[in-house]
Amino acid sequence: MSDLQRILYVEDEADIREVAMVALEGVGGYTVKPCSSGDEALREAEAFSPELILLDVMMPEMDGPSTLKALRELPSLSDVPVVFMTAKVQPAEIEYFKSLGACEVIPKPFDPMTLAEQVKAIYQA
Repeated sequence: MSDLQRILYVEDEADIREVAMVALEGVGGYTVKPCSSGDEALREAEAFSPELILLDVMMPEMDGPSTLKALRELPSLSDVPVVFMTAKVQPAEIEYFKSLGACEVIPKPFDPMTLAEQVKAIYQA
C-alpha cells in the first residue's frame, strides 16, 4: 500500500473543518478536499479520487451514514476506506458505524496535534 496522500473530508461545521484542515495539511502534509455537506462530497469525490474519506456523522440533510451509502454506490469509491468522526462513541454506536462499512471511528473533539497520526495509523492498519 502506498502512503496516504489524498483525503476527502466531510464536515458541516466550518470551525471544526478549519482545525482539521490545519491538522491534516499543516501537520500531516496531506492533500485534503474539504466538503461542507454530503451532497458536496458526492459531487466532488470522484474527481478528487481520495485514498481515505473522513466523514462527520451528524450533518443536516444528508448525514454521515447516508453519505457513506451513496459514496459506496460510486464504483471508483466502493473500496475507499471511510472513517467516521463523531462525538457518538459509545461501544454500540461504534459497532453500528463499523457495520455500515466504516473502518474506524475518531472521537470528537479530536486532538489537532495527533489527528494526522491517527489517520495515518488507521490507513496503514
